[in-house]
Amino acid sequence: MKKFTMFIQEHMSFMVFQLFLVLFIMFLYWLDGFRNFNTAVYSISMSMLLTAGYLVGKFIMRRSIYATITQKPEKMEDALIRHGQSPEHRQMMAFTRELYKIYQNEVQTLYASQHRQLQFMNQWVHQMKTPISVIGLLLQEKGELDRDSLTEEIEKIRRGLDTVLVNARLETFEQDMQIERVGLKMLVQEIVNEHKRLFITNGVFPVISIDDNYTVATDMKWMKFVIGQFITNAVKYTFERGKKVHIDAARTAEGLQLTVRDEGVGIPSSDLKRITKPFFTGENGRLTGESTGMGLYIASEVCQRLGHRLAIDSELGAGTTVTVLFENGEAGERDDTEDDRRTDGSDEDL
Repeated sequence: MKKFTMFIQEHMSFMVFQLFLVLFIMFLYWLDGFRNFNTAVYSISMSMLLTAGYLVGKFIMRRSIYATITQKPEKMEDALIRHGQSPEHRQMMAFTRELYKIYQNEVQTLYASQHRQLQFMNQWVHQMKTPISVIGLLLQEKGELDRDSLTEEIEKIRRGLDTVLVNARLETFEQDMQIERVGLKMLVQEIVNEHKRLFITNGVFPVISIDDNYTVATDMKWMKFVIGQFITNAVKYTFERGKKVHIDAARTAEGLQLTVRDEGVGIPSSDLKRITKPFFTGENGRLTGESTGMGLYIASEVCQRLGHRLAIDSELGAGTTVTVLFENGEAGERDDTEDDRRTDGSDEDL
């Protein structure tokens, strides 16, 4: 009954128009001198009968559609009407299917984002238990407090908090982004100084070789995290003391290329293609037990959104090289003696 009522309501204007049209034609015939009452009644009756037949046929063709939309939906797939006879209905069904695909993609993206955030937070909270436990043990020891060890554990917590905050802001990256011209050497030196204690603790030394005139258009805050992540990984996976982390920049045909190269354990070839996937720690991550598998993933996402090309190359036992290409980088007039100034000046600061 509901289907029929809906059909009548939809076509009420059409039926009124048909009746008005027949009466108007009869009125014209009457003005022209036509006065046969029986013929007029017959014409009106046949018109109404043909209209009723047309409407009945149309109702039969659209019963499946009315049956679908008058039932209470139980799942989102119920919105997909699979039967339609008229071109309008077929086009509407195609439109609904495309709209449903967009909805599914958005839901899956949101679900993946929430799942990634939850998994990351669970891993991070679990890993933060270690430095907190160490700090608790240090505070319980009698005698003079080991401030260096305490500072090291606090640095671990700070770096973990930075990663959590960056991962959270990644969802609103466009609103948080601010592109500006940045001196590349100044940026790298600032990052190295922030990680000074990490270098000292692990006995690894940075070697910076970047022209003072090199500038790039980027977001300074985001790139500080990205380059800091590369430096942290380089130091963390360099287990021998006395090794160096080389940070270089050079002009290429495509722009300025920043390279962070360590002398650490390297990455197995089987892991190399997956190291930028979220939560992938690989064999090296299991060596330290401190990896969340999110650092390189976030760095890769940031570089992609900023338009900087990221490449990672490694040889097991020989170290890892991370390269970031700034296609909008610029270089001023370079001093001829700059090539001779490839010193590990940051070693002196350490």
